[in-house]
Amino acid sequence: MGHVEVGHLVYVLPDGRPLLDDVSFRVGEGVKAALVGPNGAGKTTLLRLIAGDLQPIEGTVANSGGLGVMRQFVGNIRDGSTVHDLLLSVAPPAVRRAADRLHRAELAMMERDDEKTQMRYAQAITDYTDAGGYDIEVLWDTCTVAGLGAPYDHVKYREVNTLSGGEQKRLVLEALLRGPDQTLLLDEPDNYLDVPGKIWLEERLKETPKTVLLVSHDRQLLANAANRIITVESGNVWIHGGGFATYAEARKERNERLDELRRRWDEEHSKLKRLVVMLKQKASYNDGMAPAYHAAQTRLRRFEDVGPPEAAPKDQLIQMRLRGGRTGKRAVMCENLELTGLMKPFDTEIWYGERIAVLGSNGSGKSHFLRLLAGEEIRSTGKAALGARVVPGHFAQTHSRPDLQGRTPCEIVMTEHAKLKNEAMKALARYELAGTIAEQRFETLSGGQQARLQILLLELSGATLLLLDEPTDNLDLASAEALQEGLAGFDGTVIAVTHDRWFSTDFDRFLVFGSDGRVYESPEPVWDESRVVRPR
Repeated sequence: MGHVEVGHLVYVLPDGRPLLDDVSFRVGEGVKAALVGPNGAGKTTLLRLIAGDLQPIEGTVANSGGLGVMRQFVGNIRDGSTVHDLLLSVAPPAVRRAADRLHRAELAMMERDDEKTQMRYAQAITDYTDAGGYDIEVLWDTCTVAGLGAPYDHVKYREVNTLSGGEQKRLVLEALLRGPDQTLLLDEPDNYLDVPGKIWLEERLKETPKTVLLVSHDRQLLANAANRIITVESGNVWIHGGGFATYAEARKERNERLDELRRRWDEEHSKLKRLVVMLKQKASYNDGMAPAYHAAQTRLRRFEDVGPPEAAPKDQLIQMRLRGGRTGKRAVMCENLELTGLMKPFDTEIWYGERIAVLGSNGSGKSHFLRLLAGEEIRSTGKAALGARVVPGHFAQTHSRPDLQGRTPCEIVMTEHAKLKNEAMKALARYELAGTIAEQRFETLSGGQQARLQILLLELSGATLLLLDEPTDNLDLASAEALQEGLAGFDGTVIAVTHDRWFSTDFDRFLVFGSDGRVYESPEPVWDESRVVRPR
């Protein structure tokens, strides 16, 4: 069994801004704890500090039972990385070190075949065996069969960039949950998983005896799998010992208590200051009041030295003003539409004002469908047309926006929408993107900040048809709720690809991309369309 303990951790960003201040908490054996908080509050940084990727300014980090880490972007190892490299990246350190020595010994054997090189190679094989390398390859075989439908020997040299994001996540999760490490750090493990994959993850998290600390923005997964919520906000953390179902009420009650304590402190502070002023006046003409005056001064100084109680964190006030506009009655018409190689031909009509959720497994063609409606060149047959006065606005799942790279949010809003700087800053402020964030380059923003900026650009574009591809994936809890409120007031049509069960409750109809290639409509969400795993 494992645990994580953080003591008085202090961390300052490279630009000098304080991010975490005197953070302390413990995740005990077998606990499934979720880190939540606003985008940019430091959740990923905190995981990286625990993993040892970053070093704190002050404080300590301890863990036991071996530490397995899933980083936010699991496929970012190096160009040309293989399935073997991906699985090795989450293996125990001893296995990684022994594998590196074995790899270097194999390369040396290819260059020269003398006795000394052979001895090094034999020793490297022995070290790899002793570290458990061949044992873990047996485990990897189970993982690749479960995740890719093929044995490890058949896929170990396959390049990682040929796997979908969901396949990469599933492979790493299989390896960590089945592996020897008893403490797991999982940074957004559910991103890119379809709903059957998320349900699988929830069940495995509930079943495993391991200690888990995870970051997730999926409210349903948090409700189903986490039994402790650790909130990162205002540079520190606080812990809710219950699950997500009672979290919102617990946070509200906590903030009310903090506000009341601060009000009482302010009242006492004012009373002491008034007393000092009064006694000072009396002491000026009555020497007998001098001792009382000095005593009051001492009491006030000690009171101020202790300082005020913790202030309640400021709630994010995100205001998404998605306006839209009236269009023709039929917003989208599809006749005998087929995306080549992805689905069978289908017909559908989407009417002005409808909210359509596009559901289905990974790789079934959902994102391609949105891109086609957005005007991109997608291989297809049949007809897909937009109605009169329909102006599409596309939110991309991957946030891959080369047109925004190297520019700040302020520059982007001013350039793309002819806004004066003060107008741009007001718009960014509504999305909690003002201040220093407005002057950061797009690629340095957190995933949630990039997502909010994309939604703001949709707002300013005047789109009457919103094509949203997994819009809540990187949004923090407050931002996701703000998006739902914004969409509720949007005067137009919304088509959203989503695996977010919480988000999906706001939609009217459901267009399901089945695992057999069939596209059909449903009045209720359908979450059991699993990807068909085919041997490669």
